[in-house]
Amino acid sequence: MALEATSALPDRSASANLSGVRKGRYISATTESPATKAVLIGTALIFLLLFLVLPLAAVFVEALRKGAGEFLASFGDPDTQAAIRLTLLVAVIAVPLNMVFGIAAAWAIAKFEFKGKAFLTTLIDLPFSVSPVISGLVYVLLFGAGSVLGPWLKSHGIEILFAVPGIVLATIFVTFPFVARELIPLMQDQGTGDEEAALSLGASGWQAFWYVTLPNIKWGLLYGVLLCNARAMGEFGAVSVVSGHIRGFTNTMPLHVEILYNEYNFVAAFAVSTLLAGLALVTLVLKSFLEYRYGDEIAASKKH
Repeated sequence: MALEATSALPDRSASANLSGVRKGRYISATTESPATKAVLIGTALIFLLLFLVLPLAAVFVEALRKGAGEFLASFGDPDTQAAIRLTLLVAVIAVPLNMVFGIAAAWAIAKFEFKGKAFLTTLIDLPFSVSPVISGLVYVLLFGAGSVLGPWLKSHGIEILFAVPGIVLATIFVTFPFVARELIPLMQDQGTGDEEAALSLGASGWQAFWYVTLPNIKWGLLYGVLLCNARAMGEFGAVSVVSGHIRGFTNTMPLHVEILYNEYNFVAAFAVSTLLAGLALVTLVLKSFLEYRYGDEIAASKKH
């Protein structure tokens, strides 16, 4: 009887909580006092206001300080337009390549057991722990005039450093973990059961991937691509080392902002900065919209 009474307690508690929810009352799962909750929420809001909202607002205020006409005129500069085109070009090349690598790496780590698996996982995390400046310096050592490859490439008319290929390589290096790191835990949680079932029913490996694996990982893949794209367009350190800062040719938007600011052309510098900030905000809004619109489907794919 004692055991039966004890086992019934959770049911009564759950029923009470459920009835409270049905009556419109909020049942808190924590025991903190209202004052403690207010302090924690206030601290978080103040931190966000001081270190995120105010600096971002200051960028837009400075860009529009001399009026909308001056702001829009900043984008008519040929060097600014070249920086925008180069930034978009680098992102268009780097993001799809990182998407392919991320899917392949996540598939290998999540679906197979092999020697060196832990080492591969560590290598994927390497760009997170290495300074972007060092990442750029690696390519200088590999393709510079004093390296083994540099003179040979130059003799064959191939320019890596101070050219678009070097910028693309540096961007790929600093951004390739984003897609893989989004997909690896997702694919590990999903296991291999669905693919094995598809193969047992006669599907080929490609069909199993296209019709089974890809639909299960599409939301994680989309998140990884969004984050990768945002970082690719905003990368400064690695690109700064390999670009050579050739105005109108190898300056991406972050590098162009630095040059404009150093020349005391503050309106133009902040105008280009608003474009970068706007791209980041669009990425955030898109991500939030997807979570709101397809929240149930995203949650189901993670629990699959």
